[in-house]
Amino acid sequence: MKPIQVGLLGIGTVGSGTFQVLRRNQEEIKRRAGRGIEITMVADLDTARAKAVVGEGVQVVADARAVIANPEIDIVVELIGGYGIAKQLVLEAIAAGKHVVTANKALLAVHGTEIFAAAHAKGVMVAFEAAVAGGIPIIKALREGLTANSIQWIAGIINGTTNFILSEMRDKGLDFDTVLKEAQRLGYAEADPTFDIEGVDAAHKVTLMSAIAFGIPVQFDRAHVEGITKLAAQDIKYAEQLGYRIKLLGITKRKAQGIELRVHPALVPSKRLLANVEGAMNAVVVNGDAVGTTLYYGKGAGSEPTASAVIADLVDIARLHTADAAHRVPHLAFHPDAMSDLKVLPMAEVVTSYYLRLRVADEAGVLAKVTGLLAGAGISIDAVLQREADEVGGEGSTQTDLIILTHDTREGTLDDAMAQLQALPTVLAPIVRIRKEELS
Repeated sequence: MKPIQVGLLGIGTVGSGTFQVLRRNQEEIKRRAGRGIEITMVADLDTARAKAVVGEGVQVVADARAVIANPEIDIVVELIGGYGIAKQLVLEAIAAGKHVVTANKALLAVHGTEIFAAAHAKGVMVAFEAAVAGGIPIIKALREGLTANSIQWIAGIINGTTNFILSEMRDKGLDFDTVLKEAQRLGYAEADPTFDIEGVDAAHKVTLMSAIAFGIPVQFDRAHVEGITKLAAQDIKYAEQLGYRIKLLGITKRKAQGIELRVHPALVPSKRLLANVEGAMNAVVVNGDAVGTTLYYGKGAGSEPTASAVIADLVDIARLHTADAAHRVPHLAFHPDAMSDLKVLPMAEVVTSYYLRLRVADEAGVLAKVTGLLAGAGISIDAVLQREADEVGGEGSTQTDLIILTHDTREGTLDDAMAQLQALPTVLAPIVRIRKEELS
């Protein structure tokens, strides 16, 4: 059978890795796919660099539309990134009857509904395993491996940059700014790390997983997104003393009222496997009603790990290229006419437990006042830790830190209680709140 022909849009880190792995393992891949898969055309603005990567025998052009227009190209791989030209090119490729493989989580999280609808109408596939958690095959697990399950919740460490920073802050007791500079020096963080450290990248990824898990449209605009920029080294230290580690989690849960969709730092019990994922590694925990809890762990970024996912998508398309479109795995696991209209819950309606740190005056009656106010709001306390004043401000200090762990409560209720606590004259600084996830 004639090899399936692939056009590559962008041959940077992931693109070059895809080319190298496909060439290195081409015989094994052919045995699995049932036919050869060849990258025969590459578009990149830096044509000289692209030619140096691919060598002879591959056509290199500067214009991505030339790849889309080539009738010999069966699959277009989009590795440009971003929302702008990438969206136009993907839609043009679909309109031209090309299957699409992309690692562009931002594009799909924001415009996925439009893109998947266009692909469905045209009878082509859009595959995106590489868009979430790099080399970890989490999309395939959710769409196919766990298809018998009613997924209950997903929680994942899905941004390696932030996990590296938090691991370093915990191990070395350093503050955020210091570790960020080190992460940039080592290449774990971009020169502009905003999407990573503000939680946006993780939110793109959990939006896609949520849509697949629960059969809802992609709704990035409804996700609650918080990053790690405001985390203090002392909170990481206190969490450790209480038996927890702080991780930036992407979380989505099925509730009776709707779907939770959120990204934020969270205290995770140290005994949980997820709490022990260190450095730039990724991990996703999925809980299904039949299978229970499953864990997926590996490299979430990098040239060849991400290429592994891109090529897996190419193999899937090669296998299904001639199949009836109606019998392929749907883009978001559920058939388009069976999607749910379950709403994404606002954070005020989310129920979870919390870590609170209050910088208070070191005087009698403060603890009683704080706990009394929480009790009056119906918020149950799980644990209280009060630091010695000299640990917080040095010998003779008149301030101390009060750390409170709550039981589950509605976030809106806690918001109201925190406003009352903040107004107390004995509360001397903004209250720190970090959500707590038992993952049990």
